[in-house]
Amino acid sequence: MRSVVFVGMSIGHEEAGSIFRSTYLPPIRRGDIPKLDEDVKLVGIIDGVFSSESSVGHREIISLLKRGVTVVGGGSMGALRAAELQDMGMIGVGRIFELFRDGTLEGDDEVALVFDPETFQPLSEPLVNIRYLLSSAVKSGVIEVEEKEALIKEMKALYYPRRSFFSLLASARDNLGEERAALIKKMIDSDSFDLKRSDSLKVLYTMKELQIAHKNRQ
Repeated sequence: MRSVVFVGMSIGHEEAGSIFRSTYLPPIRRGDIPKLDEDVKLVGIIDGVFSSESSVGHREIISLLKRGVTVVGGGSMGALRAAELQDMGMIGVGRIFELFRDGTLEGDDEVALVFDPETFQPLSEPLVNIRYLLSSAVKSGVIEVEEKEALIKEMKALYYPRRSFFSLLASARDNLGEERAALIKKMIDSDSFDLKRSDSLKVLYTMKELQIAHKNRQ
């Protein structure tokens, strides 16, 4: 069963290919789906463009589903579209998908970031990752829930290309003081809070399982 995966910022093509053998394409944009060959039967959508170009349309994904193509989404644009199209048959996986599906998150800017167009290297931090870090800080007793919400409010007020862990730490110093800001920095330095990456891995493993199941049925 031939497959393609649209990804770039959440996980690199080389690493993704070591997990699941597929054709890897750049972040999806409007007009990419009609270009897919007819023999593609499994499509993964992880990353996609937002403001710089037109985002992938709902009708484009629905056209795949109607002709029997399995579409799996998660991580970023894929999570957003899967939450919107799950009733049409799109498969959503990962925590970000669940947050959009349940209405906890709303808006493209939760997963939006700026990136190097050649390397796909992220140049800002998506708000969903900042939320993930601050939720972990609450669980660790570093900050209170009210303080988390105040910091998220400040980060959300920033235009998404300006969001970063650096800007978060600056806000934390202003609102919480140097000592607790240092504790947040220690968390950033010691662990990964890249929820988009971990969800992208779930997309790949889900696609791998679907492909194995398909082979076993043959």
